[in-house]
Amino acid sequence: MRIVIGEDSVEVRLAWWQKALGLLGNVRVARADIDRAQVVEDPIREAMGAGLKVGLRVPWLYFVARTVRLDLVFIVRRGVPALSLSLSGQGRLRGVLVSTRDAAELADRLNQK
Repeated sequence: MRIVIGEDSVEVRLAWWQKALGLLGNVRVARADIDRAQVVEDPIREAMGAGLKVGLRVPWLYFVARTVRLDLVFIVRRGVPALSLSLSGQGRLRGVLVSTRDAAELADRLNQK
């Protein structure tokens, strides 16, 4: 999994197995749709509390999943902080939470707009 920040968009590129088991494709959002980027230190707790999910779920360990309403995406694992993106665009997606050791650096870059 890689996070690619471009001038106009942010893309989370998943490995083939994450796509297959998580029932997801790569996630791409326009930078203009990002309201806030922040670091979440315990992303597993956030994923566990978000309600029903579709995709790969290993409770308290690993998630590659979406909520049933398809408005939140979780690509998180235990012990790794996550980049949280709050979205306000025209689409259905309201938020993305993705574990990365670079979460603080990426959040700073995205908040500078």
